[in-house]
Amino acid sequence: MTLKVIGAGLGRTGTYSLKLALEELGFGPCHHMEEVLKDPMRQVPLWSAALQGKPDWEATFEGYNSAVDWPGAAFWQELADHYTEAKVILTVRSAESWSQSYSETISKLLSTRDQAPEHMRPWFDMALAVTAKSGVHGELDEAGLKKAFKDHEQAVRDAVPSNRLLIYQVMDGWQPLCKFLDRPIPDGAFPKSNNRSEFWDLVQQGMG
Repeated sequence: MTLKVIGAGLGRTGTYSLKLALEELGFGPCHHMEEVLKDPMRQVPLWSAALQGKPDWEATFEGYNSAVDWPGAAFWQELADHYTEAKVILTVRSAESWSQSYSETISKLLSTRDQAPEHMRPWFDMALAVTAKSGVHGELDEAGLKKAFKDHEQAVRDAVPSNRLLIYQVMDGWQPLCKFLDRPIPDGAFPKSNNRSEFWDLVQQGMG
């Protein structure tokens, strides 16, 4: 099994909805930070090794056909270079709405690292490192977050050829996604998930 779709969009750009959509279109299972929280003993060391420049992508993505969200989004360039046949999807939203959503969810969660149970601290350290690799870290104010978000988006736009890249807002639904991936449009509604309350529910389940 090899990755067929690489999500280059940062967390809080509709990545969980995209995960569900990709799985419905036959590109599952789809890797997402939720998967790391479900299996930290195996996943965290693999991502920590990747952060040290020693990735084992085949082991990391064993059993997966696609990947979205952090931690994979921090390695979009490396993954695009490694999986040369994979298509790349950059999920986007306004920098202002993203910075607000990130500040109320992921940033708040990562700021609790020192209060976390000991067994979860390696996950926190990995998560802090992958967000920082994307230019997003705890010292940034709102303006800094917006700039980091825009810089990431521009880097993907500049690096990935247009015939391999879909710049996508999940609010646009099935049509552009299915056209890009050459899949028929499903009968059901496009999945919409992981608003802020759902984010904390997922975290609670993962930390449990």
